Amino acid sequence: MKLKDRRVLVVGLGRSGVAASRLLVRNNARVTATDRSPWDALSAEARELAALGIKMEAGGHSTGTFLSADLIILSPGVPKNIDPLVRAKENGVKIISEIELAYQLLDAPLIALTGSNGKSTTTTLIGEILKAKGDRVFVGGNLGTPLTEYVLSGGGADCVVAELSSFQLETIGDFKPSVSILLNISPDHMDRYPGIQEYAEAKFRIFENQTADDFAVINGDEPWSTEVSARFRGRVIVFSRRRKVENGVFAEEGRLVSNMNGRQETLCEISEIGIKGVHNLENSMAAAAAALLRGCTPEIIAGTLRVFPGLEHRLEFVREIDGVKYINDSKGTNVGAVIKSIEGFNEPILLIAGGRDKGSDFSLLRPLIQEKVKRLILIGEAREKLRRAAGDLTTTIHAGSMEEAVYIAHKEAVKGDVVLLSPACASFDMFKNFEDRGRVFKERVWKLPPVQ
Repeated sequence: MKLKDRRVLVVGLGRSGVAASRLLVRNNARVTATDRSPWDALSAEARELAALGIKMEAGGHSTGTFLSADLIILSPGVPKNIDPLVRAKENGVKIISEIELAYQLLDAPLIALTGSNGKSTTTTLIGEILKAKGDRVFVGGNLGTPLTEYVLSGGGADCVVAELSSFQLETIGDFKPSVSILLNISPDHMDRYPGIQEYAEAKFRIFENQTADDFAVINGDEPWSTEVSARFRGRVIVFSRRRKVENGVFAEEGRLVSNMNGRQETLCEISEIGIKGVHNLENSMAAAAAALLRGCTPEIIAGTLRVFPGLEHRLEFVREIDGVKYINDSKGTNVGAVIKSIEGFNEPILLIAGGRDKGSDFSLLRPLIQEKVKRLILIGEAREKLRRAAGDLTTTIHAGSMEEAVYIAHKEAVKGDVVLLSPACASFDMFKNFEDRGRVFKERVWKLPPVQ
């Protein structure tokens, strides 16, 4: 990609926008950066861009700035349908994502992963397996460190493993991972997409530029798997917890089994995998498939699966008090995540849910709530919508704060129960982000006394 002397506009000055701006300057582009937040609300890192000669526009977007650009780099949090972007596209201005910019300058094979749930866990797990093999690995993307920061650092990895959101995939161009992974699709971000099909199509873009030299790792238990296998050109590798597969990884008689390149072998016993729950079994299978494609041995994969502790706020065990387990699944921000979380428990559940609604259909939770949830404790803006959707199935209690929700759960739970925070909602009505919500939950749990 030629960048020298091109007029490039970076839209959105979060971490990825800042990194993209710095990378563009290094490649001698003429850079303008714009953000709707006022100057004082920008991060120190964003304000420092002015010292690099970048023209800064804060407090809103000028249509003229968009129309005068040769290229626009769009940050993932910025919707594609804002008026200046629509006008620019109509006028022929090329619009790409930060990950597309990074891809054009990448120096290592790329494993890219998306899905509605489990992305961060699986991305991190792949990185840990490859490190155990001895590879120099960069792990980032939507998970934390933008791909452009990796390029800025000078690169040098043997492999790049990147988590991608649907937002990032909306504006790719030539982006083509050697291994693309799609874990699952369940309704999410319905406040951004007209419907589930549009959301799925954004996810499917992870495969669209692959050739027969690349690999597409897909969940064979998902209804879209047949369509994806037929639509795209990457060599399909399937993982499944429900059936044996001819080319991929599957669960059979309590074992995790690989069947690739005509060779079937046991990787490990499922009971040995350190991260628990049905969705983490799927995550482990996807990670194992990607690792096998990178030349990892079954011994290396099994060794990492046994010791990998999982990530904070993803079905994280917090504490057990008088036989009651407290589980932090604050990252369960959509209905599909909560379904997978509840499915992983055989014990009666006291479910703390609620927050800011993302256009979700909470009625999808009804069967599992009826079967497994003994108390439904609701918080946040969506609590009334949740109550209407499923409150008739079990004892339902409203709480005004996380502290109150944890206190209610503590008083209501008995030995053998699980108190599960899995909100099915975004956190921004009451907390800074899902991490903040999870930390507050854990702090309140650790302040609880034993039941008298």
